[in-house]
Amino acid sequence: MSQWDGKSKGTLLGYKIFVFLIRKLGVRTAYGLLVFVAFYYFIFYPANFKEIFYYLHKRQGFSRWTSFWKVYQTYFVFGQTIIDKVAISSGLRNRFTYEFDGIEHLKQALEEKKGGILISAHVGNFEISERFFSELNVDFQINQVTVDQEVSIIKEYLQSIADKSTIKYIFIKDDLSHVFDINDALSNNELICFTGDRYFDGSKVLEGELLGKSAIFPAGPFHLASRLGVPVIFVYVMKESNLHYHLYARVAEGVKRRDAQSVLRAYTASVEKIVRKYPLQWFNFFDFWKRK
Repeated sequence: MSQWDGKSKGTLLGYKIFVFLIRKLGVRTAYGLLVFVAFYYFIFYPANFKEIFYYLHKRQGFSRWTSFWKVYQTYFVFGQTIIDKVAISSGLRNRFTYEFDGIEHLKQALEEKKGGILISAHVGNFEISERFFSELNVDFQINQVTVDQEVSIIKEYLQSIADKSTIKYIFIKDDLSHVFDINDALSNNELICFTGDRYFDGSKVLEGELLGKSAIFPAGPFHLASRLGVPVIFVYVMKESNLHYHLYARVAEGVKRRDAQSVLRAYTASVEKIVRKYPLQWFNFFDFWKRK
């Protein structure tokens, strides 16, 4: 089964250890422990290793030897983004620096008073985007559309130590009532956020090309984006050197009304540009291109 199963790895104790290190000794000390944690996943999760190695070697074009070591680097950077997310959400936001790129597209979308659809991917650290948006001198609401399948005990713990989030959640339901929630939010000039690169068993899908090979994507975000007649923007938050983050907002180009495939093509072209620039921040640790 190539689709993501909705589960994240990690234990509550592991998260508590990192939170203790972050609060008492700083973010960089937590990075130090991450050297060993990343090595553990590098060695003991061969299925994930195989998928990231394939991505780096076959899709990004690195040599076999370079790809081997970059798998470890990918785990390490992924761990850094988790540490950064915990640090930023628990009051250490001022330890980081931030760069905005294309934020004017978000402002323009809100000025049109029709709301907007944001589509991101599991690259970089989009979960800290709320901290970026809080810097804008614009009053707006973000709604995250999600299937809530994360480990609840870890989620509850992270929520207990984090600053209160302003993001609202719209949960996907079998009776499709979430579509009415989305329409209500857009009518209030709110932003609707999807991730466009993971689907679940039984969901409708579309096929598109990413990094030179066909892959499967969830149909819902692209169908809605093509039919609702609101601005569509692709958004990513990418980690750069030290404690610096770079937010990218890009308008979907070449999109046709009621043509979900055209939105998907624009999306895959946008994601491809991002992962070419940040090859170690592709965080889909499963058989994304359905090779099996």
